[in-house]
Amino acid sequence: MRRPIGSLDVSASGGTMQLIGRRGEGWQQAADQPLSLEDALTRLRRKRDLDAHADALAHSSVPAGQAGAPRFAAGATSLWRYDRYIEAVRVIRDDDRALVVWIPSGSARLEAAPTDGRRVRDIPIEERFSVPWRMRESAWRGPGVVRVAPTGMPWSFWFFRRADGSADGVYVNLELPHRRAVDEAGRGAVFTRDLVLDLWIDADHPGSEDVWLKDADELIEAVQQGRFTSEQANAVRALADQVSERVIAPGGWPLDEGWGTWVPDGPMDMPARLPDSPSITAARARSGRTSGEG
Repeated sequence: MRRPIGSLDVSASGGTMQLIGRRGEGWQQAADQPLSLEDALTRLRRKRDLDAHADALAHSSVPAGQAGAPRFAAGATSLWRYDRYIEAVRVIRDDDRALVVWIPSGSARLEAAPTDGRRVRDIPIEERFSVPWRMRESAWRGPGVVRVAPTGMPWSFWFFRRADGSADGVYVNLELPHRRAVDEAGRGAVFTRDLVLDLWIDADHPGSEDVWLKDADELIEAVQQGRFTSEQANAVRALADQVSERVIAPGGWPLDEGWGTWVPDGPMDMPARLPDSPSITAARARSGRTSGEG
């Protein structure tokens, strides 16, 4: 028996989830006050967004949809950057419509982690943004993942798969529209900011997939910690409504392009490594006493 809309659960990573709808059925609106895409983004942009990367390259980046924005060659290793979270990825395709990348199993990443060795999800949510942290290198675990970042849109789609290669589901990460840059060695990078709230689309029941809203409690805590205003939190929820209406409910692109079962060739599936660059060396050295420092 399928669970009723409104049901609560915990994700594989430990985040809270609520079943907000199914394709072809009614949806629960996430935002308290509906906003257009443009209005939501206006509320979410901050002057310090680029400063958060602590990298001069971020300040030379340009919006992905801007004329003349750099494009990345298929097969090249690039960096996907969320402030203190940096991942090495391999480019599948890059054009005016979207950047599509593959993250092979074992690919390297840097992330801010509690200095006492705990996982972020192991820390009570009311303490999560106030503990000392340092950068830690780790690796992507489990099967590889395809990510699609539609140009100019505040979300990306992560196509997860099971160990046997079958589609497991799609994680819709809410984030600022990407900016792009190329460093002095010709390596590409995209810069964005994670917006805490996400959605998960189960692969089961094609055409009537369960859709879950993830980490709504963490967004509330982010407001209490001063990371977002109440108005900005509502704007994030409005983005969840926008992507649900525009893409998830109709099963539109890129959900209909077969990325859940895409198969890489041999070289493409080699783990991607972080470059030996001054930027990454500086990133490895970052630390802080709270999430607002460093």
